[in-house]
Amino acid sequence: MPDVASRLKGHVEQLIGAPLSVRVRAWDGSQAGPPDAPTLVVRNRRALRHLLRKPGELGLARAWVAGDLTVEGDLYAALDALAGLVWERGEDARTLAQALRDPAFRSAARGLLALAGPPLPPAPPPEEVRRPRRGLHTKHSDRRAISHHYDVGNDFYEIVLGPSMVYSCAYWPAPPPRGTLEQAQHDKLELVARKLALRPGQRLLDVGCGWGSMAIHAARDHGVSVVGVTLSREQAAYARKRVADEGLTDRVDIRVQDYRDVSDGPYDAVSSIGMAEHVGSERYLEYATALHRLLKPGGRLLNHQIARRPQRDETSYRVDSFIDAYVFPDGELAPLGTTVSLLERSGFEVRDLESIREHYALTLRRWVENLTDGWDRAVSLAGPGRARVWLLYMAASALAFERNRIGVNQVLAVRTPEPGTSGLPLRARTWN
Repeated sequence: MPDVASRLKGHVEQLIGAPLSVRVRAWDGSQAGPPDAPTLVVRNRRALRHLLRKPGELGLARAWVAGDLTVEGDLYAALDALAGLVWERGEDARTLAQALRDPAFRSAARGLLALAGPPLPPAPPPEEVRRPRRGLHTKHSDRRAISHHYDVGNDFYEIVLGPSMVYSCAYWPAPPPRGTLEQAQHDKLELVARKLALRPGQRLLDVGCGWGSMAIHAARDHGVSVVGVTLSREQAAYARKRVADEGLTDRVDIRVQDYRDVSDGPYDAVSSIGMAEHVGSERYLEYATALHRLLKPGGRLLNHQIARRPQRDETSYRVDSFIDAYVFPDGELAPLGTTVSLLERSGFEVRDLESIREHYALTLRRWVENLTDGWDRAVSLAGPGRARVWLLYMAASALAFERNRIGVNQVLAVRTPEPGTSGLPLRARTWN
């Protein structure tokens, strides 16, 4: 009888209708597949049970997070190989029940069942968020979702993000990857400040202020007064300490507050960097309208947001199962055109759009380096499951940006007053 790796590889290839371009090593030590390819290590039968319970992305993620499935060799190459076969199919992957009913796949399904063996399918790893997708984007559900993602521990984020503590796309020089991550993050914050034309004495609202980096940069380098809002208490505590250490408590106010509860406008400018992905499609017009209301006439909004590619049938869009279950509960990505349309519907005049997709791929690869370099400490702080979630999420996301599956854009919009004077220069990209 063939060894476990050969049987496993053969059954999987029959089910997906394509060859596996990764090498497989099974729990019995057997191996099969191209010798120079990255190796998918199936450490035990439980990994198969996860995959049989939830074929496709979520099953792979559960096996990975539980430590039952690992990769030896180039993780990016392994994920790239899996993406076209299983990862992109998501919940469209053929279920075990369907395979057992289909004569063309019945023998492969039975073969995998035999390899998996008893007992019942394992429970999902404890890092998985399990809740019904109803009542989305209430203030309570948003607080819970933000806490799941951001309250992992500030020490853990220090490992991943580095000294800048900026959790959004950096802005790299050309040709990349010259320079440090810290300099590229500084350049991104300065780019936002210049697009908003920040001047001493102005008021800035930083929505989703994170660990305070944009607020500190704007107050220290541009002389503005800043209100930063976040739903994460851990972020707020960290940001307040940084503000105090910089001697900026008279100019920076960090609040644990929902953007919908901010009522002390008008502001001269609003920055929203990597926050709008949490808003959700049903609430996006409300979000845009709230920011429009908080700006004075002539005030500017810089909306920095990840976008997905549009689908021919937008009603078929489903939230990424791994991201929703382990990374950003209730998060949603929208096509760029949808975001621009909703900003315009809320009353904004959209004046500039800059795509910086490749910059995020470079940023994510640096974060992956930081995590792998500090792996032992990261595991001690957040646990092995959470560390594996982050490694998988960031490496897969880097590939998604590189392959143009998702993008990231800075949209500059103005609350243009009725006379039509936007306040922007004729040559807008001088950012004066």
